[in-house]
Amino acid sequence: MKATPLAIPDVILLEPKVFGDERGFFYESYNQQTFREVTGLNVDFVQDNHSRSARNVLRGLHYQLPPKAQGKLVRAVVGEVFDVAVDIRQESPTFGRWVGATLSADNKQHLWIPPGFAHGFLVLSEYAEFLYKTTEYYAPSLERCILWNDPELAIDWPLDGGAPILSGKDGVGKTFAEAARSLR
Repeated sequence: MKATPLAIPDVILLEPKVFGDERGFFYESYNQQTFREVTGLNVDFVQDNHSRSARNVLRGLHYQLPPKAQGKLVRAVVGEVFDVAVDIRQESPTFGRWVGATLSADNKQHLWIPPGFAHGFLVLSEYAEFLYKTTEYYAPSLERCILWNDPELAIDWPLDGGAPILSGKDGVGKTFAEAARSLR
């Protein structure tokens, strides 16, 4: 497995070794020892989540407050998504910056998003199935949402001129400035 830090170095793109032939392919999607070796991180995952979404569905930007802030290891197993991580760690030199990567069933890449980041994705294919491994359990009372189109963040979502499909919760998220005040 190859690990590549992105423009925010704590967010890491992981590329597994894929073995393929005329029969199909095989790869080890997660191995704790390999993950530790290539990232230098010792994390324990406690929950797996699986979502299915149609084209132009945008989920996010979600995060949980401490003490239940979640690290996430994410990947698309069907279809293609544009995945985004926003640094909400106030002491970080990259606070308020975002990085994005295209994850797909074809490229089989994973993205490690550490605790202290808001996360979201936009479905680019007809539909996508998306898997998350998390380092903390879901805690509804600590869950928060930043508006996907916050002008301060200026995320360059690859929308084809249309509006995304949002949940009610995602449509009324807080601005980044409002979210930052609640992190103090």
